[in-house]
This record gives sequence, C-alpha cells and structure tokens, in this order.
Amino acid sequence: MDTTQHPGATAGIGAFDEVSAQAAYGLMAVHGRATGRPQRIGVDYLTAATLIVAAQGTLAAKLSGLRGRPVAHVSVDPASVALLTVSQYLAAATAADPEHTERFEEPGTPPPFCTIDGIRVELETLDPEPWWTLWTGLQVAPRLVDAGWRAFVTRYATAAAPLPPELHEAVAGLTYADLVRAARASGVAVQPVRSHAQRLTDPDVGDDPWSISVTTDAVRPAAAAHPGGLPLAGLTVVEAGRRIQGPLAAHLLGLLGARVIRVEPAGGDPLRGMPPMVDDCSARFLALNRGKRVVTARLRTRAGQDAVRELAAEADVFLHNWAPGKAAAFGLDSADLAKVNPALVYAYASGWGDARGPGAPPGTDFTVQAYAGLGEYLRPRDEPRAGSLMTLLDVLGGLVAAEGVLAALVARHIDGRGRRVDSSLLSASGVLQTPTLSGRRPARPAWGPLGAPVATRDGYVVAPRTPAGYDDPALPVALAQVSTDEALRALHADGVPAVRVRTDLAELAADPAVRPLLDIDGCAFVRAPWRFLP
Repeated sequence: MDTTQHPGATAGIGAFDEVSAQAAYGLMAVHGRATGRPQRIGVDYLTAATLIVAAQGTLAAKLSGLRGRPVAHVSVDPASVALLTVSQYLAAATAADPEHTERFEEPGTPPPFCTIDGIRVELETLDPEPWWTLWTGLQVAPRLVDAGWRAFVTRYATAAAPLPPELHEAVAGLTYADLVRAARASGVAVQPVRSHAQRLTDPDVGDDPWSISVTTDAVRPAAAAHPGGLPLAGLTVVEAGRRIQGPLAAHLLGLLGARVIRVEPAGGDPLRGMPPMVDDCSARFLALNRGKRVVTARLRTRAGQDAVRELAAEADVFLHNWAPGKAAAFGLDSADLAKVNPALVYAYASGWGDARGPGAPPGTDFTVQAYAGLGEYLRPRDEPRAGSLMTLLDVLGGLVAAEGVLAALVARHIDGRGRRVDSSLLSASGVLQTPTLSGRRPARPAWGPLGAPVATRDGYVVAPRTPAGYDDPALPVALAQVSTDEALRALHADGVPAVRVRTDLAELAADPAVRPLLDIDGCAFVRAPWRFLP
C-alpha cells in the first residue's frame, strides 16, 4: 500500500504550496478577519494538517486490510484538507438564511488585552456572569459589557471579536497583578501570551500529539469482517463532543465510513441555534455534525449515564472532549466503560492533557494558543505577539484525535484489547511548533515585501517567494493603484509566482475548480479528502 497527495482543485494557483493555498482557500481571510484584512498564518498550518490527514488515510487503509478488504493505494487531496480547516466558516458563508447576513466590519478591538506593565493576556470564561462581574467591577458601562460579551462568546464561530475599546482601556489601567486579582475574584481566567523562550522551558515540549494505552487485559475476538465500502464501514463511534475538537474528530471518522452516534444534552446542543441557519439548524453546526444520529441524555442523572453506558457497550469507539474530571464524575471514564466493553477504544480529546494540573484555566483554543507561545509564531516580527481567532488548534486537535483513534483501532484489531487514546489542543500545538522547537527556523517569521497580503485597488495579492533583490519598498504603493488582475499580470511577467488572496468564502465555494470538492445542501459541505483504491 502507498499513500500519495493528488492535486485535486487548485482554485487558480499553480503548485500547491503553503502560502498560495492559505491565500486561495480562505485561510488568510479568516485568520485576518479580526483585524479587518487578510493575514498570513505564520506557521505551515496546511502542511501539518495535510500530513495528519495522510496518516489518517494510511491507518484507515491498514485497518481495512486487517478486516479483509485490502487497500492498495490511498491518495489525499490537499485542497480538500484546506477546505476542511475552514469548513464551519465556509458553511456559514454559503448558507442562504434570509434573516442573517455575515458581517465582520463592526468597530472594535479583538483580544489580547495588555496591562499597564506590558503583559499581554487572553481572558477566558464560558459563562456570562463572571464576565459581567469583572467588567462592571472595573467600572465599564453595562451596555458595553453586554456588547463585549456577544462579540467575545461568538468569536469561536466568527473568528472576529470587535470588543468595545473601553474594555481594553480598563485593562490598560491595571497592573498584571491587579488584573489577576480582579479576574480571580470574578471567576474569569487569565492566561499570559507567552513567548517561544517560555514555551521551551515546559517539561511537555516535544511530547507526541497523542498517546495510547491498553485499558484491559481481557481479549475479545477481532471485529467483524469488513462489509464493503469505506475503511470504517461497520464500525460505530459514540461521540459526546462540544464545540469543534471532539465533533470534528468524530466527523472525520464518519467520512471514513463509521456510523457516528452523537450524545447531546436534553433539548439538543445549544450551538444548533447559532445563525446562519439551514432550515432549523446552524450551518456552522452542520459542517461538523451532518449525518450523525443524535441521542439526548441528561448526563448528571443516573438514567442519562446508563444510556451512554449502553451505547458504549455496543460501540467500537467512545470519544469526548468534556472538561477535566467530568467523565469520572459521570462514571463514564475509560475504566468504567472497559467494564461493559473491554474492546472499546476510548478517546479523550482534552485542552491541556496532563500539562497544567487542576488549577489551569479552561483549555480553549485561545488560552492554549497563548500558553503554547503560538502568538509569537503566528504574527510577523514587526507585530506584537497575538494568537488567531480562527480556531486553529480546535481543528488541528480534532485531526490529531482522529488519527490517534485510527491507530488504536489498528492495535485493537491485532490483539483484541481495548485502548485509551489521549490527545489535547496543547499536544496539537506541538505539531505546528516542531520546526521552531527544534531550532530549524526562527520563532518569529520575517517575510519579504510580498510574503504577506498586499492590497491592490480591489483586493489583495501574495507570493510564496520573490526573485533575489525584489524588495522595492515602493512596490505596495504601486500595487495599490492597480487592479488585482493587473497586479498579477505584472508580477508574473517579472517571474513572481503571486496569487490572488481569496477574501469571499461564498465566492470560493462557487469556483468551478472547487465545486467538485463540495456537497451543496443548503450550504457548502466539504467532501472527504481521501481516495481508497483496492
């Protein structure tokens, strides 16, 4: 068996390189949305994601062969991987909801905040009450606190957080110590935006993105023979996920053929109601949860816990990304479920893993970015450290979790023993940081005059590389006077492989080169990135 990348759609770019793909498939637009203009992601994000997806394909093919359906060749389309990384934003941009229009031009300033002594911080709370208590205690007007909460709590979905400037001004008048005291008293977590050097001092630096352990010595016969179809056909995944990381991992396993049963709270996941809508469900939610069978359960009750236990007893995989300690409190940890299903693959996709201990702030995408020092990698040297409001780690964490599950399924098929798979957003960040942590490249990126998006009269262009000496500081001024098409013609004539920066995701979905990679059903859904050939 061999695994290759196939070119798929190229959406107006030539060779599929990191910078051109970020530009062509909307990543620069989403990453820069909070600042009002497209921005390059300062790490090789799509390269890392494509390598993980290729590993998933290889493991899925291996499992298919073990189950009696050999796969001779796996190919992965990097364009599909790129679209997967922005799938929730793409779905929202293409949903025809007459009552909602996606707008990101509201005035305001995104996080991080900066204290009077120069410490840049991310704040985190998942509850409006601590937010209200903190800001009203800092004498911010209630109407501004309310407006800030709406922008803050939806930043996971929108990649924008236009916070009233008064919130930043309130923090700017405090020392870091005073901010920590006020936040702690209110129940809001504070995470400094750390540096590359600080991250290097952590004991978990260099850890693998996932780990697997055997949960029981009991041995069960190998899973039933492959019924035909995709590699995971005939297998069942029970997912109790929140937001992006867990649901995306299960979604990927579903794209590989597994039947996915999603456990939601009574009344359904509240994110189902986040506009824009496709019929009666959020387009963003559907991007990660379309096609799953849904079972509701009150997990704080014995009946709800028993319902999940019964599902796990008949499943091949149980996957969740609950807050630390929740699984044990529900009686649904790996040891608990191994008693009812010794061959179960139990996957926990957490925020921090074991790195931070019980006193850590919530392990969300943005606090983990800050702790991991990603703010130093993502922005160029001439900008302050700051993370991305694009859910970089939630997506990468979902990819890593799915890869770990596939490796565990292969191991289980060989010896019949159940497995536990642990992964985290923090461990996923290490995938992006490997070159910098090993010293192979500087932590803070430095780009040439066209290495980041440059404005034209009607858009933006960017180039993955420029000829030697092509560094005229007047170039951005000249490009601003011409159209994007004119700029590209002139740059190509000079041997510069510049590309257009896609800023409209709805336009991206309508591109004839991209449409074959999508299903259109009320909005755009990204198809599976693998092809399996016998």
